[in-house]
Amino acid sequence: MDIRSKIADANKIVIKVGTSTLTHENGKLNLNRIEKLARVLSDLNNQGKQVILVSSGAIAVGVQKLGLQRRSVTLPQKQASASVGQTMLMKIYQKFFEEYNQVVSQILITKDVMDYKDRKENAQNTFNTLLEMGIIPIVNENDTISTFEIQFGDNDTLSAMVAALVQADLLILLSDIDGLFTSDPRMDSSAEIISLVKEIDSEIDSIASGSGSELGTGGMITKISAARIGYTYGIDTIIANGEDPKIIYKILKGEKIGTLFLAPNNL
Repeated sequence: MDIRSKIADANKIVIKVGTSTLTHENGKLNLNRIEKLARVLSDLNNQGKQVILVSSGAIAVGVQKLGLQRRSVTLPQKQASASVGQTMLMKIYQKFFEEYNQVVSQILITKDVMDYKDRKENAQNTFNTLLEMGIIPIVNENDTISTFEIQFGDNDTLSAMVAALVQADLLILLSDIDGLFTSDPRMDSSAEIISLVKEIDSEIDSIASGSGSELGTGGMITKISAARIGYTYGIDTIIANGEDPKIIYKILKGEKIGTLFLAPNNL
């Protein structure tokens, strides 16, 4: 049996979308793409799958709304922008999901929720209850009080922690990259995508930390870190290009899309 064919059996799925997927180059929201994403996730929910969306983009939206210069925004300004942008982003999500009769919720957490037993259990209970009710939770880091993802990960690490928290079957990281390449495809025409990773070893770390590590908003390093967390918790992780949200269908059909980091229990 083909390894990827097992992905079709995934029921509880965490899907992370990066800022570059949700916005145009000028920082404004890509409404067409968000609408397509809402349609795909609502359809998956109608199929009986449990879906959690981890969404970046709040800071970019807030920066645009406040008229700040993206390259010179200070950390406190990013936190303020997140506060403004998050409300705008959720309003847009609610509008599009409602068109498909899909209820969504907002959850703002920090990745250290896994470090405290009571907080972890409370978060698990909330997620499980929402999923059992057919609601799609939309998750972002609480950027107004925490700065880890602002500085280091564009929610890559957070999405992996959410996947671990809910014991997901699959983590999908959607960004502006097709997957992990042998080298930077912008600089090396012979670069090839690595379709399958069975072990995140020093060679994979070396590729991620090389010249191609900044191909995505959060960088490849944080995506590999997310995949490593998934590996630890027995969760398959796929890095793929989110330009067309319908790619999620192809992934769940077991098509050879992006880079699959296979959890050890699935080898």
